[in-house]
Amino acid sequence: MRQRRWENMPVSQTIQINRGPQAGRIRAVGIVGIERKLEEKRKETDKNISEAFEDLSKLMEKAKEMVELSKSIANKIKDKQGDITEDETIRFKSYLLSMGIANPVTRETHGSGTHYHMQLAKQLAGILQAPLEERGGIMSLTEVYCLVNRARGLELLSPEDLVNACKMLVALKLPLRLRLFDSGVMVIELQSHNEEEMVASALETVSEKGSLTAEEFAKLVGMSVLLAKERLLLAEKMGHLCRDDSVEGLRFYPNLFMTQS
Repeated sequence: MRQRRWENMPVSQTIQINRGPQAGRIRAVGIVGIERKLEEKRKETDKNISEAFEDLSKLMEKAKEMVELSKSIANKIKDKQGDITEDETIRFKSYLLSMGIANPVTRETHGSGTHYHMQLAKQLAGILQAPLEERGGIMSLTEVYCLVNRARGLELLSPEDLVNACKMLVALKLPLRLRLFDSGVMVIELQSHNEEEMVASALETVSEKGSLTAEEFAKLVGMSVLLAKERLLLAEKMGHLCRDDSVEGLRFYPNLFMTQS
């Protein structure tokens, strides 16, 4: 202590202590360890993705086989129409639709442009016939989009292609048609769908209840609120219903000027 030997210690030795091998080794281990963990995580993610796509490919192959089998059963049902009721046939067709489409129309198989949309329209008419009959002959284009893409599996359809294909339904003399309401809502409906019967049914339902909102009417007839509101608005446009638009919402009443006269 009296000699103060620490003051005589070389500067280089101090630097050597500060830059000893231990500090450098800790820093190197920290960086290398992080990089090693990131690399291991990336490899594990790549492996999981590869395994997932392998399983998906196998599932698609089996699904196509099941769809082909279901189609053969459907053809046999057609040969025995007398033994099977129409409701059972419609229900079975809906099961086929939920299982998917074996050979969906794509741009790779049918090119692009008008020819593609024509073939797509024909396929839409085939797969939407049964669902439309179950839903009273009319579906919103949003429902159609979800239903078709669920059946197509990985071959998803764009909204633009769906609209262009639906615009060709009437020109191709198919049993479906695209309709645009005054509000801008687009729907697909059967060619046999009778507008007057639809309005008369809405008027009868509202008259029985005294008054109804679109939500209440939708629950009674079993359809979406969007389509229920369009049906009520159409009945109002034709003079069969009148409205009460208040803070409680939009409510429709029978037009007594028309019914009482």
